[in-house]
Amino acid sequence: MKAISQLAIIAVIGAIGTGAWYYKDQWLSRTVANTGPGTTPPPVLVQVKPARTGTVVERFEAVGTALANESVTITAKVAGIVEKITIAEGEKVNAGQVLVQFEDREAVAELEAQKAITQGAFLAYERAIKLKENQNVAQARVDELLSTWKSGEARIKMIQAKLSDLKITAPFAGRVGLRRVSVGALVQPGAVITTLDDTDTIRLKFSLPETILANLKTGQEVVATATAYPGRVFKGKVTSIDSRVDQITRAAEVRADIPNADGALKPGMFMAYKLALKSRENATLVPEEALLIEGTRQYVFVVADGRTQKREVKVGERNSGEVEIVSGVKEGESLVVGGIQKVRNGSPVRIAEPPKG
Repeated sequence: MKAISQLAIIAVIGAIGTGAWYYKDQWLSRTVANTGPGTTPPPVLVQVKPARTGTVVERFEAVGTALANESVTITAKVAGIVEKITIAEGEKVNAGQVLVQFEDREAVAELEAQKAITQGAFLAYERAIKLKENQNVAQARVDELLSTWKSGEARIKMIQAKLSDLKITAPFAGRVGLRRVSVGALVQPGAVITTLDDTDTIRLKFSLPETILANLKTGQEVVATATAYPGRVFKGKVTSIDSRVDQITRAAEVRADIPNADGALKPGMFMAYKLALKSRENATLVPEEALLIEGTRQYVFVVADGRTQKREVKVGERNSGEVEIVSGVKEGESLVVGGIQKVRNGSPVRIAEPPKG
């Protein structure tokens, strides 16, 4: 029995080299893969695109706040009781349109009385002028009547101004906010009636570091987005640059006007913006899909002589679908853009034919 076991062990050891195993009185064949050190892996099918030379635009990206082109809080000038509210909340109004009317019966009556008194003073003055021609009245009396008449006219203007204050009107065209008073309420001077905003144009307020102010001027295009409208782009132009730089932040306030005819943007909204500063020609551009990010570093695979070369690159500006490479790649070199996850440094590759059409 012992002799038979030794023979079986010898048979198994010999079988290893021939590709067969003896197990439970049966010979089992197996296939041995040729994976020796001299083996060459098959080439990986990849898609490539060349690096090209083009123009890039340097942009500054940050966030800002949307403001109304014109904005005011409507308040009462005089005390009064609200008689009529002529606008609805959120309504668009024209410049000079009456928003709120206070009770004015007393003032109207006072105005009528003063007009009558002033008219009498005027007639008395005219008679005195005629009598003065015949020396029947002293010049002092004529001057006194003239003063009374002029004083009456001034009094009329004062009452008319009071009546005007009892009508609260829109100082400019815009959209009213929520009203803070009701009909019949007694309103004191300075009380808030409502708000008025001109939102046909939105003024985007943001700050820029002093280091890039040299590349900024009025009229430059600003592209902005709002989280309330994903995918929508709002375009405007820089209209004003503050004449001073903040001593703490070392930044200057800038404002850009954005058309807002449909009223989508509201004052106070948070907006992200991109500001084009200057363009640079002869930049090396590669497709975005050629970039491989590993931690804080970025790489590309360059194809040369049928193999890949992994290179670390320094990235500059980004255009639509392309990235500027500041260093690491030259114009015309072929970069892996498809199958990039399958290759390693030095991998043999086979370049796929570009799709037709």
